[in-house]
Amino acid sequence: MSITLEPIGIIYTPFKTKEGMPIQSNGAIGIKGQIIVKEEYIPGLSDLNGFSHIILIYYFHKSSGFELLVTPFLDDRKRGVFSTRAPKRPNSIGISVVRLLRIENNILHVENVDMLDETPLLDIKPYVPDFDIHKTEKNGWIENKTDKLNKTKSDKRFEE
Repeated sequence: MSITLEPIGIIYTPFKTKEGMPIQSNGAIGIKGQIIVKEEYIPGLSDLNGFSHIILIYYFHKSSGFELLVTPFLDDRKRGVFSTRAPKRPNSIGISVVRLLRIENNILHVENVDMLDETPLLDIKPYVPDFDIHKTEKNGWIENKTDKLNKTKSDKRFEE
């Protein structure tokens, strides 16, 4: 089986290098970016401006290779890559929930960006709390570690 994905646009952010970036969008409150969607996809943006938040699905374009055991940013122990949001993964796909500020033609103005500048955008989905918020009973290894989210920044641990 072969899967081919083509970017629908490019995400522009202030982050030119991985080091020092927020590690999640909740740690990037107020940081603004723009998404330039390819013109042929403009009709698909119809009605999106009715949502305050959107889910971005994107390609970690500066990540290569992967390891099945990684040390995530909020921990000092190796964890299974699928129990983390580490960028070095078998399929280099990332997700972020960002605030949608406005849409001007094919330009989406967003904030709470936590991805590198010029990240290829694969898809956009509306964030719907009734669909996307789930009551959880357990949070694995990350339990009691998210209080460090706003202070923890990306470093060189996932460099080639």
